[in-house]
Amino acid sequence: MENINKQVEDKLKGTDDKKKEQILADFSTFINYLGDKVEIGEKMGLSEERIAQLAEKVASYLAKKEDPKNSEEYLLQRLWQVGDKEQQHMLAHMLVKLAKEQE
Repeated sequence: MENINKQVEDKLKGTDDKKKEQILADFSTFINYLGDKVEIGEKMGLSEERIAQLAEKVASYLAKKEDPKNSEEYLLQRLWQVGDKEQQHMLAHMLVKLAKEQE
């Protein structure tokens, strides 16, 4: 599982700015992108809990390193910033669930 953590970190660091802009420019594009990644995780046999843990990593990165591109992302960023670890974990679960509904 540590290998997956490293892959997520490497992917976040290695995504070029243009690609990030495309993904984050529109909230529905972001959720669809997340849905694609959730589907890949499920096909790899990852549990929903593990996918939520990885979503936490992504959300933490985005909250610290990326400016929100729209009001939905701003709201998510603020919720992430004011939440404690448990609340952030639950928010990650809700984002995974939302992304799965987009499939």
